[in-house]
Amino acid sequence: MPKLSADAPLIHPDCQILNSTFGGWCEVGQGSRVLNSTFQDYAYCDRLSDIANATVGKFANIAAMTRIGPTDHPYQNASLHHFLYRSSYYWADATDDPDHFAARAARRCVIGPDTWIGHGAIIKPEVTIGAGAIVASGAVVTRDVAPYMIVAGIPAQPLRARFGPGIADRLLALAWWDWPHDRLRAALTDFRTLPAEAFLERYQA
Repeated sequence: MPKLSADAPLIHPDCQILNSTFGGWCEVGQGSRVLNSTFQDYAYCDRLSDIANATVGKFANIAAMTRIGPTDHPYQNASLHHFLYRSSYYWADATDDPDHFAARAARRCVIGPDTWIGHGAIIKPEVTIGAGAIVASGAVVTRDVAPYMIVAGIPAQPLRARFGPGIADRLLALAWWDWPHDRLRAALTDFRTLPAEAFLERYQA
């Protein structure tokens, strides 16, 4: 039997999962926190990932100790401390600030299909990572990343494209990440052995 399932995610010990949904064949690494997020089919994160207010695309590969959608503080106010919005923690007669939490939840990250988010990377709210892109370990991503681009640094900057424009555009058109599970299995050997261009030649009509 495979370790992953179409029916329920594999959630390792010590995770905190709140208001989140998972497609088939998903995995959440030990000690991770996933809040107000959606994992599409085959997406996974490694241990100690912290993911909030995000849509994680199919086949996304999220390494350990990453932070996606880190929440922010109200730095334009006189104070930026928790007591402004987690007020019930401090006073019995005070309520938390629902507008603050609603604004946080609305600032969503989008992680495209078949992306690789490297160890310790941080992706700020409202950033989109395009299909097939790679975010280097330790990068801090503050702007959208184009499909099939490799970015690195603080703040993250483009290093180079994974493929020439023709290959990238053809992969986007092929959208193999939408194939059914049995078709993926049938093409497994070709996924393993063929360079991208040769794979396209075989599978693109």
